[in-house]
Amino acid sequence: MSAKRIRKPLLAALGCAGLVFATACSAPGSGTGTTGTASSTAAVATSCGSEPVTLKGYFETGFPLPKQLADEFTKQFPNVKWDIREDQFAVITQNAPRVLADDPPDLMRLPQVSELVKDGLLKNLDGYAQAYGWDKWPASQLEQMRVGSNGQRGDGPLYAQGLNFSMTGLFYNKKLAAQIGMTQPPATLADLDSVLQKAKDAGITPINQFNGGATGGLAFPLQNLMAAYGEPGPINDWIFQKPGATIDTPSNLQATQHLEKWIKAGYFASDINSQDYATMMSRFIAGKALFIFDGDWESGNLDKQMAGNAGFFLMPPPQAGGKRAAMSAPLTYGISAKAAHADCAAFFLNWVAANQKARDIDVSVGGSHPMGPSDAYMPAVKEGTVTAATLEAGATIGKDNGSMDFIANATGAIYAKSWTPQLQKLAAGQQTPDALLKSVQKDYVSQVKG
Repeated sequence: MSAKRIRKPLLAALGCAGLVFATACSAPGSGTGTTGTASSTAAVATSCGSEPVTLKGYFETGFPLPKQLADEFTKQFPNVKWDIREDQFAVITQNAPRVLADDPPDLMRLPQVSELVKDGLLKNLDGYAQAYGWDKWPASQLEQMRVGSNGQRGDGPLYAQGLNFSMTGLFYNKKLAAQIGMTQPPATLADLDSVLQKAKDAGITPINQFNGGATGGLAFPLQNLMAAYGEPGPINDWIFQKPGATIDTPSNLQATQHLEKWIKAGYFASDINSQDYATMMSRFIAGKALFIFDGDWESGNLDKQMAGNAGFFLMPPPQAGGKRAAMSAPLTYGISAKAAHADCAAFFLNWVAANQKARDIDVSVGGSHPMGPSDAYMPAVKEGTVTAATLEAGATIGKDNGSMDFIANATGAIYAKSWTPQLQKLAAGQQTPDALLKSVQKDYVSQVKG
């Protein structure tokens, strides 16, 4: 792919008035958002200019991709420096409204966006989408970051952008797998159950999963099981707050019961309710568990830390040959409605999708598919690597139309205040699958009503 093609989205942005869009062009936020107010039609810069700029960022700790992209951006645009604050995702989820209102960053890792849009805390990015050609990308890349006037996600104005498009599944240790005779990924759920039992019988921890503190990591295997037992559409409807949507369905009950079966069978490490994400990763890299449920953002890390010894596969279906589905969502970043350098932040977001070096970093460090046009440059990936496996799995999800947003994104509070405590109780044997789903649905209805 030529560099000329890579620059097409950026060059398309110059068609109105050089590096500045006059009022005749659509400005960011033009039109009416969920707050019902039309935004300014002021001119829109599609560069960071040449004067010194310091972009204020609020990023998620433990994930190197955003920082490495920021560093490369500064190399290419030396007038732009960064002032970056980092927190765990659970902290960002709790802090987002206050930070966006009182200490507005130019660019921020975002939790669920509906309430933030309703409160007028995020910048409407429609003008940037038109300027840079984002509205010509595959619609599925951006729909999770659109919020309509009724507060529902999935369509309407664009209020965030992605650094990449990530996906979850199972990572496994190839050496441990070989010890129990697992020579290829399980083809069915029953096959996976059999592998888990073989690992336990061999004295190997079958699954190590973080589930401590304010982040319930059991949501990862649970949603993968939901993907196996049911269609992704109803789950997306629930996450997008469509009228009448519920998480308390027969197929989701089957999924939760299957998760409980794994817990009772002793397939998880015994201390998961006290484990954080970093502990899970360090143990897996050290060879202390066969599986973890995690996302392709770790692919590049595992290719370095476990070179040749880590594999990846999607959750198998109940019957061999069935369609696959998985949580697959953008690594979501937004621009504060009060951002001091909104145009430069938007220029950075476009650069991440359009620049060849940025796309190289997205794949090699993030392990995920970059955002952008379907025909955009993709770096070569070495066969047999985890990154190659996750990119191939992403293509399978696209073919099967099996992409789901994360169940933790249904409301701003649902992850910390509902999924996490309920899953911790399930792990401790203090909650039943049926009561868990009913409790989460009750909280969801209350939170959607506000």
